[in-house]
Amino acid sequence: MGLNFRKSITILPGVRLNLSKGGVSASFGKKGIRQSISTTGRATTTLGIPGTGIYYTKQTNVKKLAKKAKEKFIDKDKDKEKAKAGNVASEAEEQKAVAAKSAVSQEQIEQNNNEVAEYNEYVDSIRSVHKASDGAIDWMALKNGEVPSNIVRGSEEYREWTDLQKFAERVTAGDIDSYFEIIDEVKPFDDLLEFGSNFQVGTDDPSKMEVEFRIMSADVVPNVEPVLKANGDLSQKELSKTAYYDLVQDYVSSTTIRIARDTFALLPVDTVIVHAVDNILNTATGYEEETTLLSVKFTRAGLMALNMAMVDPSDALSQFEHNMKFKKTAGFDPVNRLS
Repeated sequence: MGLNFRKSITILPGVRLNLSKGGVSASFGKKGIRQSISTTGRATTTLGIPGTGIYYTKQTNVKKLAKKAKEKFIDKDKDKEKAKAGNVASEAEEQKAVAAKSAVSQEQIEQNNNEVAEYNEYVDSIRSVHKASDGAIDWMALKNGEVPSNIVRGSEEYREWTDLQKFAERVTAGDIDSYFEIIDEVKPFDDLLEFGSNFQVGTDDPSKMEVEFRIMSADVVPNVEPVLKANGDLSQKELSKTAYYDLVQDYVSSTTIRIARDTFALLPVDTVIVHAVDNILNTATGYEEETTLLSVKFTRAGLMALNMAMVDPSDALSQFEHNMKFKKTAGFDPVNRLS
């Protein structure tokens, strides 16, 4: 169920590789706009005004921490089972093992505590995607700004300045094609790839932008949690359905808000409509079908009025027109899209 507009694009990583002593990185962009993604997962986007030292910049990390965290705990339990199955040590060896274990037990307890803290930090992070956002671009200021005195007419910097100023004129005039050019260059949702995929944008109205993304609950939201035993050992406990789906709802809601924030920061639109989709089994046909599970119409003024540091992402959606059917023990049900 993709976007159907006069103009729409799917954001894809069409980039080129750069080699340097710091490792391989990818970069792209027109004059005045640059983005790079390093092998460490750190992404940087810069929109600069040549000769002024003024830049719009964002830095993010696009690594999938959830999968890493879950694999860590799963692998740990597997290692324990292997050790148990292969235990053929003699009594003397067992006594040595007990002594060695006693000697490092406090260190192991500390490691277990750290793993629980890391897990809790991760869970908090997927509930807090909305708290960070790109710096806003003042396109009107770019359009009306004078050429800095230190830029020599006819120089490369002067050409970059005039190119960017002409681009700002198109953006402020409501040229929809310029919206898609800037989205294609800056790729504002690349830093959300650990939370969503298949980002698509579309519009036929210069005051509005629609964004669709695919939910990645299976990759992002853990269904188990680490639990410290009384002796300091670590075990896993499956989350209750209520706890799991509550986390899913916050993750989807928080990501949806973040998408709207980044869109408002990048473009001079008044409304951003975000659709969260996923593949759901149609029991009538036996096939999975792409279905909209959440649709929210954000207004710039309404979103700016929220205290992002304190707001609950799921509760925050009540401030905007939205379609959401959610059951505490079953999660999202399909909804109709807003327009």
